[in-house]
Amino acid sequence: MGRNRSQIPPHARGPWEQRLTTELTTEDTESTEKRQRRKCLISLEYEKDWLTHDIIGAAIEVHKEMGLGLLERIYENALCVELTKRNIRYAQQQPIAAKYKGEIVGDLFLDLLVEDRVVVELKSVKELTSIHEAQLIAYLKLANVKTGLLINCNVLTLKKGVRRISV
Repeated sequence: MGRNRSQIPPHARGPWEQRLTTELTTEDTESTEKRQRRKCLISLEYEKDWLTHDIIGAAIEVHKEMGLGLLERIYENALCVELTKRNIRYAQQQPIAAKYKGEIVGDLFLDLLVEDRVVVELKSVKELTSIHEAQLIAYLKLANVKTGLLINCNVLTLKKGVRRISV
């Protein structure tokens, strides 16, 4: 019969097993506060990933139903209906101030701000370009939000029209 891994001496273990043992030992000596902080950060990242996953799922459902070739505003309204059905909180056409050296120089409107954590910018264009990404990055910075989704609804498969951007 085979031996239990704990009975195998460290020199007889493979490199990955030695690394794992070292990592576990390091984790054991880590302070409780650090572990809790790390769990909290992992939890936030996990929630954000699930939120973007759910938004993309809702957008795919809208795209399947509506098809391509419509105006951005139509997709935006349909996505709002789908987010509501999924009990996901959002703000549509959320205003944000554009500031220059502390002075407000204009207003911009986010297509959607979902759960106060993800900016969704919808497009209905032939293809997404770097200027679309730059626009979303600017919106993220002005809104002080870390994650954004750039979604082009004018594609055959919506999965090919989605970009996740973090700043």
